[in-house]
Amino acid sequence: MKKDTSQQFSQIIQLCQGVFGAKQKDYGTAWRILRLASLTDQIYIKANRIRSIQIKGDQKIDEGIVPEFIGIVNYSVMALIQMEKGVAESADMSAQEAVSNFTKHLVAARDLMMDKNHDYDEAWRNMRISSLTDIVLMKLLRIKQIEDNQGKTTVSEGLEANYQDIINYSIFALIKLTIEHDS
Repeated sequence: MKKDTSQQFSQIIQLCQGVFGAKQKDYGTAWRILRLASLTDQIYIKANRIRSIQIKGDQKIDEGIVPEFIGIVNYSVMALIQMEKGVAESADMSAQEAVSNFTKHLVAARDLMMDKNHDYDEAWRNMRISSLTDIVLMKLLRIKQIEDNQGKTTVSEGLEANYQDIINYSIFALIKLTIEHDS
C-alpha cells in the first residue's frame, strides 16, 4: 500500500496546530518575548530529553516522546515567526494572529518537505526514529553555531532552512510514531 506523505503530514500539522492553539488560549503569546537563542535552547531541551529516553529505555516523567516532538515542531515555528517579526517586549500578538502566522510557516515547511521528499524518494520512511532525533540535535548544534556567528554563514544554509528541517524531521518522526504505528 502506497503511503500518502502529504496527507500524513497534514494530519500531523493539524495535531501540532491543535496543541499550539490551545497553548495560545492558556498562555497567550507570552513566547513573543523569547529571543531566538532561547527558543533554540527550548528545542534542544526537548530533543535531548527524547534522546535520553531512547538511550535509557525508560523515563521518570509520565510524558512520552510524542508530545516532545510536537513541542519541537511548535517551538521551531515560533522561532521562524520571531525571525520574521522580531522579538517583542510583550505578548503583542493576538492568538488568532499567532495561529495564522504559525500556519503560514508550517505550510512553507511542508512545501519544502514535498520538494525534498520528491528528490530523496521518501528515504525518511526507512530511517529510525533515533536517527531522526540525532539529526534534529545536529541541526540544533548548527543553529547554535550560526547564532554564535551572529547569523552569518559562509557556504551553509542559514537559520530558516535549519528550523524548517527540524520541523520536517520531527513531523516524520511523529508520522512514524502515531500514524504508521496505528496502522
